[in-house]
Amino acid sequence: MATSPSQSRITVEPGKCGGRPCIRHMRIRVKDVLEMLASGASEDQILADYPDLEREDIRACLEYAAQYFDHPVFVG
Repeated sequence: MATSPSQSRITVEPGKCGGRPCIRHMRIRVKDVLEMLASGASEDQILADYPDLEREDIRACLEYAAQYFDHPVFVG
């Protein structure tokens, strides 16, 4: 998977959050941000609830998800 500057915001550490992707070494998981967006929360709402986050962090989560799911699906 190619990395972009925004992907340096996504970190994975074995001892933190069960090794799940987090944002900038914090205990805020990419999955949590994606779930908030999916439930209808706006970027502004997320930033208000998580003041340590930056708008670029939210965009990095979306980019991470897009890259993660960019693979062929074979149907038998």
